[in-house]
Amino acid sequence: MITFTTRTASPLGELILACSDRGLCGVWFEGQRHGPQTSVVQGWQPAPDHPVLQATAAQLQDYFAGRRTVFDLPLDLSRGTAFQQAVWQALLAIAAGTHQSYGQLATRLNNPQAVRAVGAAVGRNPVSIIVPCHRVLGSTGQLTGYAGGLERKRALLLLEGHHDLFA
Repeated sequence: MITFTTRTASPLGELILACSDRGLCGVWFEGQRHGPQTSVVQGWQPAPDHPVLQATAAQLQDYFAGRRTVFDLPLDLSRGTAFQQAVWQALLAIAAGTHQSYGQLATRLNNPQAVRAVGAAVGRNPVSIIVPCHRVLGSTGQLTGYAGGLERKRALLLLEGHHDLFA
């Protein structure tokens, strides 16, 4: 499967975007933990004019400008396990301005004992921001784990109006 890629600027650092013929399959901050390996990226085809990548860059620009809270992009989440894909799909249901704990997410997936596995899958989310893993918090509302870094997680939550979390 061919992967097309480009980069785009954001207020929180450069983003690497990737898509397949099926849809957007990656949004990572430069240097993000669990991001694509350099050896993998070298095999990807640069395609800054690809329509999915252009739409992603434009929608991310609108998001960071406060003009968008919902993304309208075709997604290709097929590069994860069945469990990871289920977790990533569940993340899509967490609306901007809201958040859930890892335990709540595990319960929503009918597997309340799988909190750690859910956390691991959230951490491996390949489509940062658009698949909103930053909206998952610890059981007491604390910021925990974010492959892009906790300062970015905090910034994304503040952008979405979560000022109450940091009062």
